[in-house]
Amino acid sequence: MEFEVRRIGPELTAEAAAVLADAFDDYPWTAWTVAADRHRERLEAMFAQTVDAVGLPYGDVWAALGSDGRPAAVAVWLRPDRPVPDEVWAGVAARGAELAGDRHPAMLAADATCAPLRSAEPAVLLATVGVRRADQGRGLGGRVLRPGLAEADRARLPTVLETSSAQNVRFYQRLGFAVTGQVQVPDTDLEPDRDRH
Repeated sequence: MEFEVRRIGPELTAEAAAVLADAFDDYPWTAWTVAADRHRERLEAMFAQTVDAVGLPYGDVWAALGSDGRPAAVAVWLRPDRPVPDEVWAGVAARGAELAGDRHPAMLAADATCAPLRSAEPAVLLATVGVRRADQGRGLGGRVLRPGLAEADRARLPTVLETSSAQNVRFYQRLGFAVTGQVQVPDTDLEPDRDRH
């Protein structure tokens, strides 16, 4: 199947959220911070909010679309020249607390542990990227990230992200990122890394 990488709009929010939920269904971070009951449903709702409330109005959402027009990979970028208003983040946090369920305290603790890794320096943030599991290993992750990386380079801004997977660190390093910090999340074996490009 051929894939076209392009920006997407709100008409593909649900499909993009489904791709991200599929990619993150067994991911260490989401397994630790999102309740197990209705886990996939919770993830889809969280990612729909990321795309719809944050990515589309304040950032860029790129997708690799198959010949059927459905996304197989999605990347959400946030840019410092279009900051997300505090009231939007407050709404995201409130809904996130609800969706995290009984794992909300773990989510708060994990986020607080990672906070010192975050710099106030202007940067382009890769909020999330995921490839539907059936399409992994086809280079779509890199393809869907390249437009955002190119835009950051044109703006002469660094790009940053956080990950809690050693496999992801290797993937991002191949794209030019370097680990700039590491923390141990309390009561887990998670070690989220802060990567910079």
